[in-house]
Amino acid sequence: MFDVGALELLVISVVALIVVGPERLPKLARAAGLWVGRARRAFSSVKEEIDREIKADELKEILRKQSQSRPLDTILEEAVSGQPSAKSSGQPAAQPSVSSPGAKSASDADLDNASGSGSATTDSPKDRA
Repeated sequence: MFDVGALELLVISVVALIVVGPERLPKLARAAGLWVGRARRAFSSVKEEIDREIKADELKEILRKQSQSRPLDTILEEAVSGQPSAKSSGQPAAQPSVSSPGAKSASDADLDNASGSGSATTDSPKDRA
């Protein structure tokens, strides 16, 4: 703020001692100290208020961006279901595969073979060659 060195302070104190006098100088210094303290407190409270407003504006901007990218209802849906919804992930929902009633999917066949309940296949001599 102000660049006051030791020499400037010495000159100010000598002039104040000459002008005010030695008996009133302590009272003047005390009053000056009180005024400087009040000014600093007022300045710091204004600075804190400005900082709070800036942080509130930043938070509002973050919330606005968040609401545009992922609305709150999709976030709540994910929290309840435990799975991301198709709307929030940006990908279409997986369509169930339609197959004929007698056909088994690859995962069903793998499960049957693993459990030993699947039908045994025999290789014909043509298949081996």
